[in-house]
Amino acid sequence: MSTGRPRPMRITIIDDHALFAESVSLTLEAEGYGVRRIDLTDEHTTLATVLATALRSAPRVILLDLDLGRVGDGMRLITPLAAAGIAVVVVTGSGESARRGECLRRGAKAVLVKTCPLHEVVATVRRARDGLPLMNAQERGSLIEIALHDRDEVRDIRTRLDRLTRREMEVLGALMRGAPVREIARTSVVSEATVRTQVKSILAKLEMSSQLAAVGAAYKVGWHPPQG
Repeated sequence: MSTGRPRPMRITIIDDHALFAESVSLTLEAEGYGVRRIDLTDEHTTLATVLATALRSAPRVILLDLDLGRVGDGMRLITPLAAAGIAVVVVTGSGESARRGECLRRGAKAVLVKTCPLHEVVATVRRARDGLPLMNAQERGSLIEIALHDRDEVRDIRTRLDRLTRREMEVLGALMRGAPVREIARTSVVSEATVRTQVKSILAKLEMSSQLAAVGAAYKVGWHPPQG
């Protein structure tokens, strides 16, 4: 027999930081929401099982962390969850604008940083309950624009890296490991002048002004030197 009392809005939390997740869960439960936390501690847990569990729980809102430890990158969950009609709110420790913008580009309704007051998380959930926008439109648009610019920059860097010869890639890899020119020359059995010429060619092809900038660019795009 129905009591006529409305069912509480369901919220699912996907976060590997137990203390933070528990704090958010208790606060939202006190507000009258039905909260479920997905267990990420089981050694057999994968992004696929997390996704399946989240979809089965059919929440109105999902609070999602990006860095899920050994489980993987939570960003990969955003698109399928959003496609299922779930309001994805990313709550992350990363303050990087491009990464936050990429979350929005993939379908997240809002992105909050974990340093924000807990009442801001509650307010965002309340706006979802009331059918209101979860994020300022101007801020949202600005972050997405930053993400798109970052994607273009990454593509450009990768194109430039493809211009390097195998030897130049090996030298860049050594620079990424922190090896100085003298050490690279010694291990390669060539002169320091030869290595300096190779470094100069690397900088020219990457359109960078310093070794530090070249190394930073390579790390930014996740580039690795050839093996063997």
